[in-house]
Amino acid sequence: MSDNIDEQPSQINQQTEEQAESKPATMAEIEKSQAQASICDETKKKPMNISFSIWPPTQRTRDAVIHRLIETLSTPSILSKRYGTFPHDEASETATLIEEQAFAAAGSSASGDDDGVEILQVYSKEISKRMLDVVKSRSAAVIDTPSTEAESKPLESSENASTEPSSASVENES
Repeated sequence: MSDNIDEQPSQINQQTEEQAESKPATMAEIEKSQAQASICDETKKKPMNISFSIWPPTQRTRDAVIHRLIETLSTPSILSKRYGTFPHDEASETATLIEEQAFAAAGSSASGDDDGVEILQVYSKEISKRMLDVVKSRSAAVIDTPSTEAESKPLESSENASTEPSSASVENES
């Protein structure tokens, strides 16, 4: 009897498989399997058309750029060793102006064909270029101011020497 019980589940499984193989598929099942196969074939043939754009940057990204510019201009760095640091307020105003100008310049070079990568490169280059221009011009202005005063003092003394007779020449004339 125990042999008969053990054989029953395996016999049932065999009978179910045989019925499934001998039973013809319905039209709905065939259409469903063909539709699934064609969907799989289409996805294999066609690349996924996922579109994303990184231009224009979000306001959060633009604010992060401004914050980083402020940090670069107002804290000690390789740049500040050469050109000096800005006071925080001046760095904030300058950074905002640099970012706005770079954004406008990059936006004007935008074309509808690309995904924004090229425009983002223009934006980044404009920021770098404008930042260097500002620190160089500020550094030149700081250097020129003291040297102009120093150069004017010797000129004044040499002008005085040529217009006023020296004490030695006054004594020789007497």
